[in-house]
Amino acid sequence: MSTSSLIEQYEHINPTVTYRRQESNMHFSTPNRLTLWRVETILHKEPDTIAWIESFSPNDVFVDVGANVGMYTIWAARVAGARVIAFEPEAQNYALLCRNIALNDLGDRAVAYCAAIADQPGFGLLHVSTVAPGHSCHSFGDAVDFKLQPRAFPFAQGSFSATLDELVANDVIPHPQHIKIDVDGFEHKVVAGGRRTFADPRCRSVLVEINRDLPDHRAIIDELDALGFRYSQAEADTSVRTEGLFKGCGNY
Repeated sequence: MSTSSLIEQYEHINPTVTYRRQESNMHFSTPNRLTLWRVETILHKEPDTIAWIESFSPNDVFVDVGANVGMYTIWAARVAGARVIAFEPEAQNYALLCRNIALNDLGDRAVAYCAAIADQPGFGLLHVSTVAPGHSCHSFGDAVDFKLQPRAFPFAQGSFSATLDELVANDVIPHPQHIKIDVDGFEHKVVAGGRRTFADPRCRSVLVEINRDLPDHRAIIDELDALGFRYSQAEADTSVRTEGLFKGCGNY
């Protein structure tokens, strides 16, 4: 078989999975086992995130910081009817995130940016844990793991960062009602770059992944508390992982 014939066959391979929730059909491109796993475990991996998203009102603005391939971006736009702005700096994930938005015909309701959200704007390196769609634990700027400890990465990709405050102030994005922050370590930097956004009463809810073992993460709880947000300790305790690599991490 010629190379051109093999390529032609490959181009026709486009595995997708359709997921139905309530009256909504969602389509996800699944080019590898990890992206298929993300679809298969969507209701069980973070049920608190799903319940939170489904509490949104239609046309609420939802900012998805650390969108990966767009599982929650698509869910929020399709099921909750939210308007979504998604940020994902890793190139493989970003490409699939955009494909999933297009696959669901959500171009008028969701937009994705290939950028990191941090405490300072600027260009830098995104240290990539694995060059394949669906993976996580990438790190913008410092080469550290999700515990903020130095680690070696197999690849570094050029990228850039922005802050939530500058994006809102410059009308790049509308002021959000809801913000999800899941960036595998630098959640505190996202919060530091969005203080004005969080302080605005239009911002009604924030979901942030907290590593209880990190002082910088525990400080997020106090900072958001000072801005008027409240959380359920019982829900946080239910969310936190009690074993495995991510022991101590959970959503607040």
